[in-house]
Amino acid sequence: MDFQNATLGLGGNIGDPVHAMALALRALDARADCRVVAVSRLYRTPPWGKTDQSFFFNCCAQVATSLQPEALLDVCLDIERGMKRERIERWGPRTLDIDVLTYGDISQDAPRLELPHPRMTDRGFVLMPLADFAPELIVKGVAVRDWLARADIAGIEVANPGTDWWRNA
Repeated sequence: MDFQNATLGLGGNIGDPVHAMALALRALDARADCRVVAVSRLYRTPPWGKTDQSFFFNCCAQVATSLQPEALLDVCLDIERGMKRERIERWGPRTLDIDVLTYGDISQDAPRLELPHPRMTDRGFVLMPLADFAPELIVKGVAVRDWLARADIAGIEVANPGTDWWRNA
């Protein structure tokens, strides 16, 4: 089996989002076709887009996977559904959100999955945790650390400084 590195962004602000993200990461890691290679620190972040809601918890993860990009997306969506994710309002409250940010060097503009994620370079809540383990990752021709230097990170706080928080949360 050929494994490819992919990065994921996880977040939520309803119920116990930290527990939901931890369960999602453990579910991915338990799969034969997916292994969690790195996880960022846990961040508490102000809401983005729709700002009249609770703060979010966010993290990023790197997975080694033999799944194709759309199949990885399907697995992530299945995990979201299993945790009662309902897509009611764009950028609205959610129990769990898992975005495929990058998949190897693939650049695609497909209807179901755009890679790299089209808005990731504008979001401090994605770039900050991603820079924890992949500051050199090149996205749209620029390193993550350089995107982060330009990003708005106001109000983003480290909620857990460890990178193994997901193993027992």
